[in-house]
Formats: sequence, C-alpha cells, structure tokens
Amino acid sequence: MSDLLPRELRILVAVAEARGFSAAAAALGLTQSAVSHSVRGSEAKLGAVLFDRGRAGASPTPAGERAVGHARRILRLYEVMGAEVRSAGRGDGGGALDGVLRIAAFRSAALHLLPPALERLTARHPGVRPEVRVVREIGAGAAGEVAAGRADLGIATLGGSPGAAPPGLLTGVLAQEAYHLVHPAGHPDPKSLPLMDWDENCGSYTRAWWRAQDWIPRATVKAEDDAMVLTMVGRGLGMAIMPELSLRDATEAVEIAGLGPLGPVREVGYVTTSEAAATLAVKALIRELRSGRT
Repeated sequence: MSDLLPRELRILVAVAEARGFSAAAAALGLTQSAVSHSVRGSEAKLGAVLFDRGRAGASPTPAGERAVGHARRILRLYEVMGAEVRSAGRGDGGGALDGVLRIAAFRSAALHLLPPALERLTARHPGVRPEVRVVREIGAGAAGEVAAGRADLGIATLGGSPGAAPPGLLTGVLAQEAYHLVHPAGHPDPKSLPLMDWDENCGSYTRAWWRAQDWIPRATVKAEDDAMVLTMVGRGLGMAIMPELSLRDATEAVEIAGLGPLGPVREVGYVTTSEAAATLAVKALIRELRSGRT
C-alpha cells in the first residue's frame, strides 16, 4: 500500500466537511473530477470505501470516518512540526511556544477548569493562541473531537472505571467531583420536589446509583444545560442532583446538601492522542491543568 500524500489527506477532510465532491472542489480550488479521482485513489490505497455517494452528496462510511480522523491528525502534526521547528530555530531551545492550540471542553469545564490554566500558559508562552470549543458531553463529546482530529486536547468526563481511556486515546484525571442534592433555599422537604435534569448530567456509573435510590423520582423537567437547571431550582421549580463544577455559580437562592459517603462521584480529565501528547504545547497545557488540581 502506498502512503497517502498530504494533498490526498486534505481532499479527504474537505469532502467530509463539505459533505460533497463539488463543494469540496470549490473550497480547494480544484475541479470535481480531480477531487473524485483523488478520493478513488485514496480508497484504492487504503482498501476500503470511504464515502457513500448519492444525490444528496457524499457522507463518510465508518471506514471513512476513521480515515478522515487520522487525516486531520496527520495534517495537524505538519502544522505543529513547523511551529516547533521555528521555535527551536530561534535559538531559545524550543522553550518559547507559539501557534494555535485547539481545545474542546464541556461547558462547566470551559468556564471553571480551563481559564486559570490558560492564563498561566499564555503568561509563560505569549505566542500560544488557544482556541476553545464548548462541546456537549453527549455521545462522543469532547473525546470524540480529539479522536476526529478537531481538537488537540479535550476536557471530558471520564468513564466509570478509574483511568479508563477511550480506544486509542490517552487520559489523565484532573478532578474527582462528588454529586450533591441542590434545592430551593429554605424548602422544608426538598425530596418531595420534582427532579430537574439535563442530558449531559451523568454517566452510567452515576445512573446506577440513581436507580438504587427509591426517593429519587423520574426527571419531570429537562433543561438544556446545568446553568438552566440551577436557575430553575433557585426559582423553586424543583430539586436536582449536580456535580461540583456545575455548582460553582450557585447563588443564595439554592441550598446544597451532601449525598453521603456512598454518593456518586465522577472523574473529569483531559483526553488527547499519543502523538499530540508528545507536542510541546499540549505538554505545557497538561502541566498547567495538573498544577491547578484541587
């Protein structure tokens, strides 16, 4: 099998993102026939069909999703190679980093975990330009952004097993958070209130704890995110079970109670790839994230 060239990798990524050969060709300044020819050549080299073709355009097959993820990550390494080599060529030993650092994180992590780490990172390395995308922690979540090559590092809720890593990715625990009962301040019987919840709230390890509690009703109110849940609880509309990061913005309108020593706990950590973990900017960010652990 011949290796795919950078041009072929860029075409695969463009077709996947444009969802079609014509749109990809326009974005790249190529003809549609050149794009089609390149994709067919890549499929022959890899031995798999990468795109389903149809009247509505082209969508990646499962093999194509995997190929496009690798393509993005390889192209990203070309960018990082240039930035690190230029830094070393300036004669500072490569200590002064520069370039874009792409980060994906769920909402409360982006609000509370990342800012102090990025503040320290950019103070030490003013040339680093963080790009943070807030990703809903549903399905693939932030880890999926890393696997797909759209982020260099993700801040994600990790699996139920301590230290478990999604296939092919590296993780590190940054915080262990207990869940708490949150209810309107002064309510005489908060457990009698309706349960409020949101889709990102809990992993399977926490759901199992929930199912074992006969006092917790089914969620009767679903909100978009944790901030909305917290606001509605403060308005007296119900009670909620929430992790510590989501409670950083709690006001006097709510009270927070512990769930005991057997209450659920989640792990929040970073997710990256083995190749990204070896780059100077990602190493530096991980150091800052770890130095801010509580």
